[in-house]
Amino acid sequence: MKQGIHPDYVETEVSCSCGNSFTTRSTVASGKLQVGTCSACHPFYTGKQKEFASDSRVAKFKAKYAKVKK
Repeated sequence: MKQGIHPDYVETEVSCSCGNSFTTRSTVASGKLQVGTCSACHPFYTGKQKEFASDSRVAKFKAKYAKVKK
């Protein structure tokens, strides 16, 4: 690697809007990072994600044009 062109990689305290916080390493110079969602509150990771298979745009499109003859 070339010397002097890469940012410093420092310990960073990440704080979420839900109140969860954890420490990681990042190139953020201040050492503090504020995020909107984290793995503790995001629906995908908590298992509270809703399934929209029946209400999706594709399902509505197929239902609308299922009656049309070819």
